[in-house]
Amino acid sequence: MSYLKRLQGKWGLKSLFQTVMVLIVFAFTGSTVLFIKPYLFQLVGLESIEGTKGILLYIILVFPLYQILILIYGFIFGQFAFFWAWEKKMFGRITRRKK
Repeated sequence: MSYLKRLQGKWGLKSLFQTVMVLIVFAFTGSTVLFIKPYLFQLVGLESIEGTKGILLYIILVFPLYQILILIYGFIFGQFAFFWAWEKKMFGRITRRKK
């Protein structure tokens, strides 16, 4: 079984095309965050993630930005329903809720 077919089954997607679209959304989101992160850190006067202040800033600014961007890109690529369910599942894991 190919890697894409395994992902399709694991994620409960209907087609290989949808699987590729989901992977593209992940790629665009990650690339956008990597592009924007230095500017966010520069705005607050930091150059890197080093130290407690950098790590906290990363969690406070970059993590929510990623969550928002993944929904935006999911909408643009027609995969909003998948990523909305993915966000709810991830939030449930973070807060230890089952839903």
